[in-house]
Amino acid sequence: MENSSAVKSRLSILKTNVNMRKIIVGVIGGHVCNKDVDGLAQDLGKKLAKVVDFIICGGLSGVMKAVCSGFKAGGGITIGIIPSYHKEDANQFVDVVIPTGMGLARNVMVVKSADVVIALPGESGTLSEIAYCLQFGIPVVGLVPEKLGQEGSLTTKFLGAASTDDIPGIIRVHTVEETVEIVRKILKKI
Repeated sequence: MENSSAVKSRLSILKTNVNMRKIIVGVIGGHVCNKDVDGLAQDLGKKLAKVVDFIICGGLSGVMKAVCSGFKAGGGITIGIIPSYHKEDANQFVDVVIPTGMGLARNVMVVKSADVVIALPGESGTLSEIAYCLQFGIPVVGLVPEKLGQEGSLTTKFLGAASTDDIPGIIRVHTVEETVEIVRKILKKI
């Protein structure tokens, strides 16, 4: 059992950190992905764990599972906002499961909880999250590697279009390293 001065010291530390809001990076992408995208998301998770303490995602399969796996391997804490009421629906790499029972309406919660969002290949759900980011002024880093093997996804088509360079709020990058560097720069401004 701790002595009273040790307890007071720990409480003092907690009180001084009470007003420090934690930075959260959101990662969005398809619930189904090929092995190239899976590897990319895992690598992204590992490298992000060196920059931030928390990531948030939809908590299910595909990109969400891969990025959580990499982030946990790097020592970070993962948060999954899932569409169902059942915590067990989250992938095994989610540390904090938030069951909503909201279906796809939970997408707005995923992006509103983040300070910056990274978009990987996905479909209409991922596009809806990008749209919410743009509507709410949340920066989006679109990770679109030159050769990915999932060129047919809606987000890859959208983010890969030359015209997205003209959309305020979207920053298009081609490598995990570029993504992490851009995230660092954005977070320094917050």
